[in-house]
Parts: sequence; structure tokens; C-alpha cells
Amino acid sequence: MTTTSEPPGPAAEPLGQEAVRRLVEIVGADAVLLSDDERDTYRDPYWFQGDRTYDSSAVVFPTSTEQVQAVLRVANEYRIPVWTSSQGRNNGYGGPSPRVRGSVLISFRRMNRVLEINRELAYAVVEPGVRWFDLYDALKDSGNEDLWCSIPDIGWGSVIGNSLDNGVTYGPNGSDFQKICGMEVVLADGELLRTGMGAVPGNPSWHVYPRGLGPVLDPLFTQSNYGVVTRAGVWLQRRPQAYAPVYLTVPRDDQLAQAVDIIRELRLDGVIEGVPNLQNTITMSAQFPELLGEFMGAEGPMSEDALEELAARAGVGRWGLRTALWGDLPVVEHRLRRIREAWAAVEGSRVDHPRTFLRDEWGELSTFMEKVQAGIPSMDMMDVLPDFVGHIGFSPVVPLTGGEVRRVVDVIERLVTERAGTNFVCAIFPINDRSAIVVSSLSFDTRDEKQVRAAVDTAKMLVSEVGALGYGEYRAHLEFMDLAADQYSFNDHAYRRFVERIKDAVDPNGILSPGRHGVWPSAHRTLGLTNGETRS
Repeated sequence: MTTTSEPPGPAAEPLGQEAVRRLVEIVGADAVLLSDDERDTYRDPYWFQGDRTYDSSAVVFPTSTEQVQAVLRVANEYRIPVWTSSQGRNNGYGGPSPRVRGSVLISFRRMNRVLEINRELAYAVVEPGVRWFDLYDALKDSGNEDLWCSIPDIGWGSVIGNSLDNGVTYGPNGSDFQKICGMEVVLADGELLRTGMGAVPGNPSWHVYPRGLGPVLDPLFTQSNYGVVTRAGVWLQRRPQAYAPVYLTVPRDDQLAQAVDIIRELRLDGVIEGVPNLQNTITMSAQFPELLGEFMGAEGPMSEDALEELAARAGVGRWGLRTALWGDLPVVEHRLRRIREAWAAVEGSRVDHPRTFLRDEWGELSTFMEKVQAGIPSMDMMDVLPDFVGHIGFSPVVPLTGGEVRRVVDVIERLVTERAGTNFVCAIFPINDRSAIVVSSLSFDTRDEKQVRAAVDTAKMLVSEVGALGYGEYRAHLEFMDLAADQYSFNDHAYRRFVERIKDAVDPNGILSPGRHGVWPSAHRTLGLTNGETRS
């Protein structure tokens, strides 16, 4: 990390005046930001602000698919790299900042319309600037408040943007990222594509059947740089007869493996749906009202005695599972009994179930943990944190067995506490019945360049060290996307060579988000303009 005027790393040619004129002609003068002060609002807020490594050259705000097509045609003509951002709230992984310095940032904050709500089939169609708040409000305002959507912890992000980066949400449709169905995509040359059944003009099955005839294209636009998604279908759910948020404690750290195995069996039996959230003391305690937002991360690692005291004070245990049950009341009651019976094997544990909410009682949901698993977005977790607190995430995928999870957690904890000298902050997301994402969050004071650099270096160390054990990340920060991609090295990086061939075929000028998740166009590879060595 550096504060010099010419940061290292790949950079675009300066943006010419003629290109700027053409962009203004397309979207309007008020929709093109050029000065540092204007563009600084659309940078990664967790990056040290004196470092310009990942600066854009302009921010443009299209309001229609047609404007996106025109912007990409200009980018192709002038060989300008572009980077897309739905809301730019992917904090912890780089926010809206582009991988290549000097890219034009296309922000979709003004493409924020909910285009359709289909009550009968329970889906909506949204543009990429639609936030979780916007979709929730649109459902409520249209008289469809009995429909709901699986959401993440914080409501300000984009529904499409979060989904395209494999962001975790907690409702039943969050399991294995099942929300998105049917996309409209602008390709690098400005051509318009519709995926799945949308390839048949006027097909009413576009947003209800997630495949089509021949190769399924939708996954190609997830975490990729092959096209720009300008609308997508989002599956909703009907409000269940009964909803029961549940919290389960794991009193001792040495009970983690046992707890993971119980969770897996409950999932495989269909007792637990959605995406439960198993967090360690530091992570979970900050979600309870009396400790909400308490900042515990950048200071030195807490001792065992201090962790035990915190667990007792918050009443959360050394690990705690946040989950919920949805369905008809007898089903919810049966599943709750099953959970109590299974969890009783964890010595000294507790199953907290303050209340089951019936369909007409959702207006009485009040706490963060009650609301988030019912699809009610909030900013509770952000509102109470100081503005200067940032974090970087490290997040490998692990088989959902107690032994494997315990092994990876122990390695990460040792590296974070002993080598980096910071607290171990961890959340484990069983994303389906057979695997979990282990997310370790490295917190820091964004005003302190040394702290920011230490967190970045620690994350890079984790990518390499845990990668050596055979585990890869499911998403990566801008600063180490190449390093994370390097871990996917089977058969001399056959995967990387394949995705690069696709990149060069669909984006021959290499303008779309070059370097996203380690996928570079040929010009960058052959000239050595990536973080890694030149590859031909």
C-alpha cells in the first residue's frame, strides 16, 4: 500500500476528452463524475483513503439498458476498461473500486426500478440498482407484503449485485443461492442477450424456469466479466403460517465439531432450511442489543479468560447458531422439538426460542435477529459501528463435517492470533446440506494505514496458507483476486486457461472488468499487466 501519486499495479490510459464528451452525450452531464472529490464517494470505504491504487477515472450513471449498451460501445471504440457496480456496497471485498486503475466505473444506482411483481408465481423482476430496501418497500406498497425475499444482514446492497457475487442470504431461497432466475445481459460489444427461456421472444417462463435448451448461461455471469446484467428475476416466498427465530449456544470451544455434525444431520433431514449462521463469541455478541456494534477486532487478541467473560456477559456461548424455522405451525413445532432433542447432546447448551410469530404478527418483529431471517432489511449492524471501522474477509469453502471445519478454523485462528496478532473473528455459513463457507473478518481502523496494510497482508497470508491445505475462497478482495485464483491450480491451471479463452472470445478488446476474480483479457496477460507473472 502506498500513498505516492503513481501507485503500482495495472492501469488504464488516461481518459480522453472525446471519450468523456461521448459519455456525457449518452447519460447527461449530471451523470458523469470526473473530479477526485466527486469520485471519492464511489471508492472502497475500507481502503486507506490516501492510496489511489484502485481509483476510477470517471463514474457514469446509466438509467436504461440502452444507455448501458451505448456506454459499452464507446468503451470498445476507445479501448476503455469499465468496471460495473450495482450499489457499490461490497465492503470487505473492495466496494465499488475497479481492479484496474483508471477504469470507468458504471454505477447502477439510478437503474433502480422494480419492473414486475408476479404475485401468483411469487417472483419479481428488478434492475441492478434495486436494494433490498427497495424490493421490500415495493412489495409492501403494492399490497404484496405477504411475499418476502431471503436477504443478507445489511439492507443497503443490491439484490442483483449481491447475488452475482454469491452473497449469503438467510431464508430458504438463500440455500445454494437459489434466488436469481432469468437474466438480461449486455455483452461487451453492446449486444443484448437474454438467458434461459428469455431467449424465446415473449416466453412467459423466463423468470420461473432456471434453465433452457442447451448450455445454461446464467452461472457464467456470476463473479465473472463476460457481460453486464441489467435485469433479473428474483424468486420470492409467501409468508409462512408460522415463523420461529431460534438461537442455539455452544458453551465451549471444543464442542464446535460436535455442533457442526449436528447441524449437518438436521439439514440433511430437512429440519433446518435456509442458511444458518454459526459465529464465534466476538462475532455473535455484537449482534445482541446490549452489545450491538461493540468493536472488537483490530486490538490484540483477547485471552481465553476474556473470551469466557465476554461469552458469559453476552450469554452467547463460545459459538452460537442463529437460524429460523418457517412453515405451517405443526411443522415448525415439530422441527423445533427435533432441534431441542439433537442439541441436547451438546453439554451445557441452550436453545433459545422466545416466540413463534404467526403470519399476521410479523409487524411485531423487533430485534435484528428476528427481522433479518424474515426478510425485513435494516441497517442495524452498520448504524452502531464507528465510521472508521473497516474489515477484509477471508472465506474458504469447507465440507460440512465437524472434523474438516474444526481443522480449518484452528489453522485460521492460529495464523490470525499468533502471526498477525489480532482477534479471531469468524462466522460459519452452512450454505447447503454438505458444505460451509468459513468467513474470517479482519477488522481495522481505516484511518491507520499500518492497520489497513496489516489486515491485507494477513488476508493474503491466509489465502496462501489455507490454500496449501487444499481450500479455496468463494469470493476475494480486489487486492488479492489473482492470489485467490492461483489456488485453483489443478492440471496446471486448466480452469484459468478455460475461463480466459471464454473471456477472449466474448470480450476481445478486454474492456469488461479486467482482472475480476483473476480473469484477465489477453492484452493484460501477454503484456504482464496483472499482479502475477506474464502469461501467454
